[in-house]
Amino acid sequence: MAVRKTLLGQKIRRLRQERGRTQQQMAGELGISASYLNLIEHDERPVTVPLLLKLGERYGVDLNALTDDSERQLVSALSEVFADAGLRGGVDADEIARLVSAAPRAARAISDLYRALRDARDDAQALNIDLSEGRSRRVVLPTEEARDFFETRHNHFPALEKAAEALQPPAGDLGRFLSERLARRHGVNVEIAAADETMAGALRRFEPRGRRLSLSEALPLASRNFHLAYQLGLLEAREAIGDAIRAARLSTPEGETLCRIGLANYFAGAVLMPYAAFLAAAQTERYDIERLMNRFGVSFEQAAHRLSTLNRPGAAGIPFFFARADIAGNVSKRFSAAGFHFSRYGGACPRFVVHEAFATPSLIRRQIARLPDGATFFCVARTVEKPGGGFHAPSGHMAVVLGCDVARAAEIVYADGLDLAHLGAVTEIGVGCRLCERADCRQRAYPPLQHRLVVDEAVKGPSAYTFRPQR
Repeated sequence: MAVRKTLLGQKIRRLRQERGRTQQQMAGELGISASYLNLIEHDERPVTVPLLLKLGERYGVDLNALTDDSERQLVSALSEVFADAGLRGGVDADEIARLVSAAPRAARAISDLYRALRDARDDAQALNIDLSEGRSRRVVLPTEEARDFFETRHNHFPALEKAAEALQPPAGDLGRFLSERLARRHGVNVEIAAADETMAGALRRFEPRGRRLSLSEALPLASRNFHLAYQLGLLEAREAIGDAIRAARLSTPEGETLCRIGLANYFAGAVLMPYAAFLAAAQTERYDIERLMNRFGVSFEQAAHRLSTLNRPGAAGIPFFFARADIAGNVSKRFSAAGFHFSRYGGACPRFVVHEAFATPSLIRRQIARLPDGATFFCVARTVEKPGGGFHAPSGHMAVVLGCDVARAAEIVYADGLDLAHLGAVTEIGVGCRLCERADCRQRAYPPLQHRLVVDEAVKGPSAYTFRPQR
């Protein structure tokens, strides 16, 4: 994990320089020798947990700022940038890591500029098409903007947690409590509607003028409660949601709407699974998702998603990433609190465990996955069923995956019986085929962008594509 250690050493050096300390002064304040601090800053000695705690206490910094994976994610993002076929000359991984370590703001600016370039390319292509039809329009990517909104905030929103805690629902019938609150405080009547022309294929429909919320009878109980809490969030947490969206300065109305929906969903999860109670249960049950879903009356996906939001400073759970994908590999939901990097411009690695889940429906699949930069994650995946509406509208199937740094895996029930230190148990994966440099992958779908394709009719290797580095 060389990249991660280098980034941590650079962070401590920057912290010292920002505080105006010499190595001798900082070492004295931390109770270590100046020579030991020098070795730490040059990544020749590891940073222990007690030393991290001292850094946080002595200099008043959030430990997440020292230990999170934002810089490693930026390294991965820049790897995509410099792999672009339009750029001449290669920039290797070490150069990218040094750039991110020494000048993170400049590196972020390069990433942002590249994203703007990609958007401009999309706009130009769309403009060419539209000109042939006698009109023009602008193409934007609100989905990516919304995903960045949640990722940069580590998928945790204290104002929404506070608003959800203020409800204090009783331990009894949660659905009844939420329905009565909607009716009493907001004049909203709730009805369970037949899945016919009334719902027009929708699972939830709110009519502002008639103050009526209709929920499809096809929804299971856990989903009905979630939709009730979602609607309550749009009404009672409106200010907190609006403040978060205004502060983000999103560029499109569609992006704002997607974020508003996501924040209302976040509020709903916080109502059904109150932070303190859910965190305590998760730690007691060693993050057993099925036990949590039964205790809180929620679905597997809802419980897994909630685990990825337990990032309250001073009272945090294990930092998890969460994702949901369909059988074709399209990722429809993702949150990277654990620092797992999802490819922005391509599909997920076919060796990733989320794809394997479809082979054993409703059963937990486990994987120790290692990315090319050495970062290693413990992952669990399982299929989930989306409600249908009868014979002519069958249920849909998705897979969800939850993962964390392998160093925390022993705290999770799903790691029981695994030799976490055994290299043979590790699956080497990539961010995506277009960026992956693994030459022996038998599941490669595309050659990597940053290497020259080698075509030889006399030789067949393990991979569908043979390549060599560009010079």
